Amino acid sequence: MLRFGILSTAKIGRELVVPAIQDAENAVVTAVASRDLAKAREMADRFSVPHAFGSYEEMLASDVIDAVYIPLPTSQHVEWAIKAADAGKHVLCEKPIALKAAEIDEIIAARERNKVLITEAYMVTYAPVWLKVRELLSQGAIGTLKMVQGSFTYFNRDPGNMRNIPELGGGALPDIGVYPTITTRFVTGKEPVRVQSTIERDPEFGTDIYASVKADFADFELNFYVATQMANRQLMVFHGTDGFIEVKSPFNADRWGAEEVELTNRSHNVSQIFRFPDSRQYKLEAEAFARAVAGTKGEVVTLESSKANQKLIDAIYRAAEKDGWETV
Repeated sequence: MLRFGILSTAKIGRELVVPAIQDAENAVVTAVASRDLAKAREMADRFSVPHAFGSYEEMLASDVIDAVYIPLPTSQHVEWAIKAADAGKHVLCEKPIALKAAEIDEIIAARERNKVLITEAYMVTYAPVWLKVRELLSQGAIGTLKMVQGSFTYFNRDPGNMRNIPELGGGALPDIGVYPTITTRFVTGKEPVRVQSTIERDPEFGTDIYASVKADFADFELNFYVATQMANRQLMVFHGTDGFIEVKSPFNADRWGAEEVELTNRSHNVSQIFRFPDSRQYKLEAEAFARAVAGTKGEVVTLESSKANQKLIDAIYRAAEKDGWETV
């Protein structure tokens, strides 16, 4: 059993990841750390976790954990991923792991010198819906892929929410823009070569609240938009010469709606629906991470893939400052 320490009492950990780790077949949470010991003890008691620490450093120095899960604000991911690695702990870090692609080189260096596993927590890459999309594309189920379309939007104007605070790494692209990009790259195995974009910023917060993106993958195109001040919507469609694939609950599987992939033929008169009820993608993520640490068969998101994804996000920001294409 891989022993996890949770670095902070953040909501995503409390509500989604810690319950998933506790339910995993090969992992368990053995410690919670917070800068407030009372909060750490409260969360530890809630999940019957034996150890609580009043500082992150204290937990990293302990021998009661083998790995850490980091759900800190985005601006702190690089610092604590490196500190955890230097303490000899494996690292599962919430996305985005960095705000610039160049910063990921520092994390790669920490991985190499400490011989630990560090991976970005893209739970979608472990979800059966996305594994099915990848399988269908590899089988040529829609012929030649020509166009990918996506959207991910929600409405949040809470000034205290980290997503609306630039200093903490807030913004639509860091929070949700990474999902259409990682999933497209994951299922196609292809990388973008250039990009165009439009970005709108909140006049009060300064964060990007809307982005419309066109990415050229040479063989096909990815068009998507993301927003933090629009009505809730999620959709991904892969359109080819012989049909198209629609992912019904692409990112918040089992919370957003039906976990379904629909394959429709060229004439739009035959459809197949593949359902994956209660796939528990966070549990699958924890189990895959634990298998990778153990050296058994399993696929996780590499830091090299994380860097490639962040390079695209960086290019989207640059493209918004010019008229025309920006090289990724």
